Amino acid sequence: MEVGTAPYGSWPSPIDAALAASLDGRPEYVGAVGPEVWWTEPRPAEGGRRALVRRPADGGPALPVLPAPWNVRSRVTEYGGLPWAGAQRPSGGPLVVFVHFADQRLYAYEPDAPGGPGPRALTPVSAVGGGLRWADPVLRGGEVWCVLEEFTGEGPGDVRRVLAAVPLDGSAAEDRSRVRELTDDRYRFTTGPRLSPDGRQAAWLVWDHPRMPWDGTELRLAEVTPDGRLARPRTVLGGPEEAVAQVEWTTGGALLAVSDRGGWWNPYRVDPETGEAVNLCPREEEFGGALWKPGLRWIAALPGGLVAVLHGQGSSVLGVLDPESGDLVDAAGPWTAWQPTLAVCGERVYGVAASPRSAYEVVELDTVTGHARAVGGRGPSGADRVDPAYYPEPLSRTFAGRGGREIHAHVYPPHHPTLRARAVELPPYVVWAHGGPTDHVPPVLDLHIAYFTSRGIGVVEVNYGGSTGYGRAYRERLREQWGVVDVEDCASVARALAAEGTADPDRLAIRGGSAGGWTAAASLAATGLYACAAIIYPVLELAGFAEETHDLESHYIQGLAGPPQTLALISRERSPVARADRITAPFVLLQGLDDPVCPPAQAERLVAAMRGRSVPHAYVTFEGEGHGFRRAETMVRALEAELSLYAQVFGFDRADIPRLPLSGRCPEDR
Repeated sequence: MEVGTAPYGSWPSPIDAALAASLDGRPEYVGAVGPEVWWTEPRPAEGGRRALVRRPADGGPALPVLPAPWNVRSRVTEYGGLPWAGAQRPSGGPLVVFVHFADQRLYAYEPDAPGGPGPRALTPVSAVGGGLRWADPVLRGGEVWCVLEEFTGEGPGDVRRVLAAVPLDGSAAEDRSRVRELTDDRYRFTTGPRLSPDGRQAAWLVWDHPRMPWDGTELRLAEVTPDGRLARPRTVLGGPEEAVAQVEWTTGGALLAVSDRGGWWNPYRVDPETGEAVNLCPREEEFGGALWKPGLRWIAALPGGLVAVLHGQGSSVLGVLDPESGDLVDAAGPWTAWQPTLAVCGERVYGVAASPRSAYEVVELDTVTGHARAVGGRGPSGADRVDPAYYPEPLSRTFAGRGGREIHAHVYPPHHPTLRARAVELPPYVVWAHGGPTDHVPPVLDLHIAYFTSRGIGVVEVNYGGSTGYGRAYRERLREQWGVVDVEDCASVARALAAEGTADPDRLAIRGGSAGGWTAAASLAATGLYACAAIIYPVLELAGFAEETHDLESHYIQGLAGPPQTLALISRERSPVARADRITAPFVLLQGLDDPVCPPAQAERLVAAMRGRSVPHAYVTFEGEGHGFRRAETMVRALEAELSLYAQVFGFDRADIPRLPLSGRCPEDR
């Protein structure tokens, strides 16, 4: 194949914004319903809804359970959680209960029932505040046991959360009093219950402000009485300095938990009476992660006592653990990163995985034969629409930061099958700061990254200090240092790439969404390193964020920046809004107008602070979008706006996209 030359950034690519948007998102919440496997998957072209799909027992292609506009997605704590549960009815057909995003009601549906009756509501609509919300359900007899989130006023903090039992007969659809509350609301946050195989015990996780679930949680255990109540609830594991990420029962009735009491999330067997915990696989690896949403699963029990586990450093792989011997055997296959959603169907394990050459897809592991294969999700269909020759090849690297600390990152060099730049030209690079900030990014195929690398723009994703995947000590680096450690770590990686001749030091950019948007904006205010930035639904003012965000993160700032008595000072020292006069590089600010996590008020303060200054910038808003863009048309506009910013600042021509108007004095094309 003949290779030509063209400047970095100007390369043509078949991976356009529409294609990247159409394949955005990944399958979630895998579960078994009788012999079938079900999950939710994204539909960007259908208003961003989440479709519930089922894979027939005969191995045929996955089929939608519900047509549009049914949207299976919860809003508990705004990030949601497990939105459905299903079981095989005695008659042979499946019964599913699910949360519909539009009204947040629980519905019951029997898709194979004769006559085809549609979903029927199980819970009422509440007009108070955010209403009633539900998540992490499990079917028990004639009820659904789950998390109930109930708003008691108009403010984001006017909310209570309990475990509740909803009757399946629909009697609570118009009568809130028919919902039985199983716990009180002394704990601010809770996951759904996990029932023992004999149905006599229930276990769940709780925590309170100001802790986040990766700081400290408690494992609660209670007896289930014959009349379906929870008796003698007690804490058997966890506390303020121990984060229990998941609780699970084995098929034999043993209680398992994933705890970081040893500095890493490892699996433990827990004595229900004494709370004594035995580490089943002591390793400096993570068998769990940040519990951003109730219903995440890093471990799942198999028949016969074995346990499927996700484990690793940085990225997770799937393995099968023998709790008695501690032996751990990993699944074969190309997948290098697994999401925290596991399901067991007989001797088979199902999960969601990806690799640098494949997007997230549903994968089946036969634990008898050891054979693993992709069985559904968006990966296979997406692969057919993209020439793999345009995929970037990530390099996972460790960089040295301030004081010699390690910084983990994934470098995606520019790549095109038929084009190169002249040898004397160094490529532009964009530092991607992930959200969370208590989260991490693995090296997997992402068409949003390929959109840039296939055009000649390098990307480096930085798992800065504070990221999950590398143990509690690495996670704790960001404690009270948000806006310092993350900014320094991203800058250290960018400078290292420039110093070694990988990146053009004059054409470095930074971008991020949510907490990553904070890091991007804070980096513009704190360093002169970057030529421009893409700031996406960001946090921009610490004090304002603590007052305006949703309940889950309303005290998060205390761990990230410091106690309330020093917050005003820290906010002035670190917030991009307070330091807007130091921002001299162009930027684009992308914001959903219905974002309850990072409200538009945050972005609008920065825009106001930049008014009248000669710094080129653009503020682009999207009606109907919340925290995280889901609609195809939104993602197309956002990607093209970002690329246009880079084209104008880095000095290359992109006549194939709309030119982003920048206020202030626009830089001349170089």
